[in-house]
Amino acid sequence: SVLALNGKIRKVGEEMFASNGKKADFASALQSCEEAGGTLAAPKNEEENKAIMDIVKQYNQYAYLGIRKGETSGQLKYINGMPLNYANWHRHEPNGKGKEKCVEMYTDGTWNDKKCNMNRLTICKF
Repeated sequence: SVLALNGKIRKVGEEMFASNGKKADFASALQSCEEAGGTLAAPKNEEENKAIMDIVKQYNQYAYLGIRKGETSGQLKYINGMPLNYANWHRHEPNGKGKEKCVEMYTDGTWNDKKCNMNRLTICKF
């Protein structure tokens, strides 16, 4: 399946963030990004967070980020297993007490821990 990109692309340094406008649960979103040769977008700094937020705002849809809590440790990590080195939590978040293993971005660019089975905007990083 080809990721049709109609102009919803943001470039930051070497990273390119893009969305097909589709909503999916975490596993499906990750899978569609990987099939397209990328991965689920996860900001590593403020500039990347802003680029992803621009796409979230454009669609006016919350989006999953490529960040999850480890099954055992409950530590937040990037999809590739690297520890989180940047975060932009909404006030009083994360508060899922281990039940919310995924992370979504609100339209203001802040993050919230969330269950992984919701339908959220798919934003990939290439």
